[in-house]
Amino acid sequence: MYQENFMKKAIELSAQALSKPGTEPFGAVIVRNGRIVGEGLNHSLAHFDPTSHGEVEAIRDACRRLECVDLSECDIYTSCEPCALCVAAIAMAGIKQMYYAASLPQAGRAFANLTPAERYPVDLDQLRVEAGAAVENRTIAATQKLDGEAMTILKQWASWRKETSAGGA
Repeated sequence: MYQENFMKKAIELSAQALSKPGTEPFGAVIVRNGRIVGEGLNHSLAHFDPTSHGEVEAIRDACRRLECVDLSECDIYTSCEPCALCVAAIAMAGIKQMYYAASLPQAGRAFANLTPAERYPVDLDQLRVEAGAAVENRTIAATQKLDGEAMTILKQWASWRKETSAGGA
């Protein structure tokens, strides 16, 4: 159930970008049982990490604090509609409910006059296509090599995981 105080916190986090070098105005909080368990602000430039979006940082923070990777009992509040990268991370974490403030088109209008030097441009429509496309249909060149070796490790890990899970049950 939506609670305005959590959205205000996400927007408050995004406002840190007005005075914090290397950040961009995208903040997010993860909420479980009525309390914030994770916070994030976009630090892509500061961390030299194109995945350091507010939502991803909030997910990382919540997972560390809760010592888990399953956030299915959590909601996310974010200052802006998430990009495809963040939507994928939200889905992978199992978050079922998302609340956002500004839409992507609104953000695009706000940033319309910025040069690439002022804000690295991302084609959000192309990102959506790339994120959802099968590897052979992506514009990024991809060639599969050494799949047998990789599969050996994957199978060994799955077997080890099955054994350790059964032993702990």
